[in-house]
Amino acid sequence: MFGFFRPHCPIDIVTRAWVHRRWRWLTDEFGADLMIDATTVLPTAEFFPDEYDGSEQAVRTLVDRVCGYMQVPADRVELDFYSESGRPHFVDEQGRAIGGTAGLYLPDHDITIHLERSGFARPMELVGTVAHELAHARTLGEGRCYAEEYDNELLTDLTVVFHGLGIFLANVPRHWPASAETWPGTDVFKPEYMTTPMYGYALAYRCWLREEPMPVWRRHLAPGVRAEFKHALRFLQSGLSA
Repeated sequence: MFGFFRPHCPIDIVTRAWVHRRWRWLTDEFGADLMIDATTVLPTAEFFPDEYDGSEQAVRTLVDRVCGYMQVPADRVELDFYSESGRPHFVDEQGRAIGGTAGLYLPDHDITIHLERSGFARPMELVGTVAHELAHARTLGEGRCYAEEYDNELLTDLTVVFHGLGIFLANVPRHWPASAETWPGTDVFKPEYMTTPMYGYALAYRCWLREEPMPVWRRHLAPGVRAEFKHALRFLQSGLSA
């Protein structure tokens, strides 16, 4: 009967193995010191003290802040703004919506980030979008990996968590069933972008490696991912993941 109360992992063993493997890759690429020393960035005035009015200049200032946290020189980042307001709504063969884009990174350019204007009204979501595109710059743009890799977008999301900005993506995960595939060599579901349970586990894994107890900053997580995070951290702290 006591097994009912055992901590459980919010993700399957195949997905968990991917997180661990790619985390080792990130550690090799960026160094353990970055992961250990990087501050966990929060959606608060401490980290984003600038006035924000949704203007292009305010977006530029916000992007510069995120550049600092992602260790990308802000003066190397150019911005291009676009709108999908006239974009038709597409669905897959099951009638499920296929999402649009919030931002784009094109590896043919130095560091040019394209941001969709409708996102300007939600600055903390915009932080996640910018962090994701800057993660592309750090992985693809710096020649660390290739766009053709099967886990390119997943790795980009995990790179954001590694750098300490995972909260912003975890609260608004970009996941559409229409893009679902399976992990290579298995029949286990593999999303294109990280899911809520994956963010919960990855954030917990970072805490566990940094030897943090249950952090106060978890209150900044949306309820769903906060629950997954708590389950995952307790699972890791229990030693059941060994």
